[in-house]
Amino acid sequence: MIKIYYPSYPFKIREPERDKEEIWDVLRKQWVRLTPEEWVRQNIIQYLLQVKNYPASYIAVERRMKLGELNKRFDLLVFDKAAQPWMLVECKAMDEKLDSRVLWQVLRYNIAISVKYIVITNGEECYAFVKTEKDFIEIAALPAYDE
Repeated sequence: MIKIYYPSYPFKIREPERDKEEIWDVLRKQWVRLTPEEWVRQNIIQYLLQVKNYPASYIAVERRMKLGELNKRFDLLVFDKAAQPWMLVECKAMDEKLDSRVLWQVLRYNIAISVKYIVITNGEECYAFVKTEKDFIEIAALPAYDE
C-alpha cells in the first residue's frame, strides 16, 4: 500500500438551490456534485498536480470509453509526453473497500485503454501497479511523471 499525504488546497465548495454541495474541478473547469467519490478524486488530482508534478493538461477526468458493447467512464487517465495513455486511476469513496472487484474493474478498463500504470484509491488506501510483459505487479510508490 502507498501512503499518500495530500497537500493543502483551498477547494471551492458551494451549495446551489437543490441542497447538493458542489466542488469546483480545476481540470474540467466546472462545478461538479460533491459526492464521497468526487472528494477522493479531487484530492488525488491535487496530489498528482502539486506533489508528483504531473502536468494538468495531460490528465483527463471522467471521460466515456467503450468497453465492448458497454459505455463506461474512467475516473482519471494520465497521458505521457507523447500524448499516449499512461496511467489509469480508479477512485472510490473512503468507506468503500479496495478489493479484487475494484482491481478487476480497472483491469477491464485497461482492455479498452492500455496503460503502463494502474492505480486504485479510496483516499485512505492507495495501490499502484505497473505492467510487465505478462502481468501487472504492485509497486511501492506512484511513478514520477518523467519516468
